Amino acid sequence: MSDNPVFDVPDLDLASLNNSEREELLQAEFLKQTAKMPWREMQTYYARGNVIVVSAELDLIAVAVQLGLDNSTQFAAWIEQDLIAPATDKQALAWYENDQTLWVTVAAPWVLVQRKD
Repeated sequence: MSDNPVFDVPDLDLASLNNSEREELLQAEFLKQTAKMPWREMQTYYARGNVIVVSAELDLIAVAVQLGLDNSTQFAAWIEQDLIAPATDKQALAWYENDQTLWVTVAAPWVLVQRKD
């Protein structure tokens, strides 16, 4: 996974798009960048403090889109409900020891991870 993901976005003035159009564009891009990855490959991002854990109750892509839209109101609600939070040392160690595979998407500078059983 690259430190600087490349988005295959047409040369657009995002400010000229309405919220729905921006949301559609972001959703398409995040879908392309979402994959299952072993936690062991996430260690560098975790060490930098860039890993956010998304509850299995939420749609990972929808969370990434709201992050891309800078929807701080929605994020505050998710944080308040304990649906998103930075990865903890306890989680990181358990995932490492269990050789866990997680769903991952990049919403630079953040890496969103989700465990779906």
